[in-house]
Amino acid sequence: KDLAWIKQHAAAFQVEVQLREDLAIIAVQGPQARAKVIELVAADQRDALDKLARFSAVDVRAADGVALFVARTGYTGEDGFEILLPQSAVVAFWEKLLAAGVKPAGLGARDTLRLEAGMNLYGQDMDDSVNPLDAGLAWTIDLVSERDFIGKAALQAKGQGAQFVGLILREKGGILRAHQKVVAASGLEGEITSGTFSPSMQQAIALARVPMDVAIGDTVHVIIRDKRLAASVVKLPFVRNGKVLAA
Repeated sequence: KDLAWIKQHAAAFQVEVQLREDLAIIAVQGPQARAKVIELVAADQRDALDKLARFSAVDVRAADGVALFVARTGYTGEDGFEILLPQSAVVAFWEKLLAAGVKPAGLGARDTLRLEAGMNLYGQDMDDSVNPLDAGLAWTIDLVSERDFIGKAALQAKGQGAQFVGLILREKGGILRAHQKVVAASGLEGEITSGTFSPSMQQAIALARVPMDVAIGDTVHVIIRDKRLAASVVKLPFVRNGKVLAA
């Protein structure tokens, strides 16, 4: 679906889009992630990788000469690198990471990390039917400059209709989960889009789309198995760089 959309819009430009099945990617995330990866690249490449800024990428070589395209654009709430390399070399590089002390993590761990970091998951918190302004993504959109882009006119016409906030459950009796109803003090309703038990906070937390009259610090009620349980509205993220920000 994404590739079809990209190809559709690339047709108006001198751009060729193709699927690269010859490449693979490994995401290494965590407090020691960057140091562990830097150890595995050629000695004369380490300084460039160490200085790589957030949301940037660079071509380097592994210690054994394999070409690596390394980015610092991770989607976990932790710092680290995403390493793009030939599929033929990915198993060997994976084994070198394991030998360096990097541990495999499943999608469950990735999901709690990104939720603590207040990051949207496509298909869960937003999709192509959700206004990005209602998904807490206004920071990614430039509605101020004169530059045009796909969807700008529609966003300006529609505006924002809901807020995307964090919730912390304050009463015992359940775990916050997607699709649970959220009732504001005004009686207006919203919905949880993602919820879990936070390993970092040891509390039930959630991302929710709520009415515009809800404010940070408000108490709302979540319907869990026909019970109304109180939850606090907090500013996202819940956790950043291992430090709990929401209480």
